[in-house]
Amino acid sequence: MKRRYITIFILLAGFLMATCLTTLTPQTARAEAKSKAEHYVIDTKKAHAFINFRISHLGYSWLHGRFNKFEGEFDFDKANPSNSKITVRIDPASVDTNHAERNKHIRGKDFFNVKKFPKSGFVSSSITRVGKNAYVVKGKFTLHGVTKDIIIRGEDVGAGKDPWGGYRRGFRGHTTLKLHDYGITYDLGPASTIVHLEFSIEGIRQ
Repeated sequence: MKRRYITIFILLAGFLMATCLTTLTPQTARAEAKSKAEHYVIDTKKAHAFINFRISHLGYSWLHGRFNKFEGEFDFDKANPSNSKITVRIDPASVDTNHAERNKHIRGKDFFNVKKFPKSGFVSSSITRVGKNAYVVKGKFTLHGVTKDIIIRGEDVGAGKDPWGGYRRGFRGHTTLKLHDYGITYDLGPASTIVHLEFSIEGIRQ
């Protein structure tokens, strides 16, 4: 009788242990998957990141510009890109086209209206690998008080140790924006309605 009770106890204990392992394994796997995403801060202090744009000038040439002030961070999981994300905050008043009067015009009511809409930026909603180092980044871009869904085509440029004891990773990406989608209706002519936006970011792993 005593041996039978011991046998039943061992079987019961084994069943409970197996149940616990079965229950915890998916949670543990999810936790481990999430923990693989490395956190980076975009290195804007040392000017290792850039947000540039270009727009056609009357269909005859390209006008180039950039944003001098922005900041952000990203999480990157190379093995499982769906765990990755990026956030970038842009100061639209820092727009710079290498021409003071034009910069003033762009900051004004005809374009960015930075006094009324002082914030711009991008927040990702999904990141998908589409090639060895190629990614599609979907998310929301805000400009001129309007937020729209956009798609950025990105590339993992590389990663490694830096000379100062840190670890860095860089990406570049590009997308296009229609000014009218963001409530900017100033007439620049039919050839100047689309802005080509280009990103080059280098992050320092935290």
